[in-house]
Amino acid sequence: MPVWAQILTQVLLTAATVTAVLFGFWFWVVKPWLAERIQELIDTANEIEPKVTSGVQKGVAESIRQIPQSAWDGATRESTRQFLKFGSNLFENGLSTFLGAAAEEQQAARARSAEKRDG
Repeated sequence: MPVWAQILTQVLLTAATVTAVLFGFWFWVVKPWLAERIQELIDTANEIEPKVTSGVQKGVAESIRQIPQSAWDGATRESTRQFLKFGSNLFENGLSTFLGAAAEEQQAARARSAEKRDG
């Protein structure tokens, strides 16, 4: 066999061996490890929204309980409610926008107000 054929054969065998080792490492080591990490991220992301929602509801409920009864009486009653509603809407819609549910809430509110006007 001529020397150039031996060199060409050696180069091709080396390239095939390196490629096989790299593909084997990718499919048997890296790809399963990445799939496991991605699944952990997905599971963690799915747990975030319920925790945030329950935290917001708990925080709003605690804030309302801490307001003294005199704040609900007299002239400040309606303005306090409006202020609380504005603050909770601002806070909840900010989180909802981050979580992707603000548009649905706005459409439901528009539908309710339209029903009240028509009804």
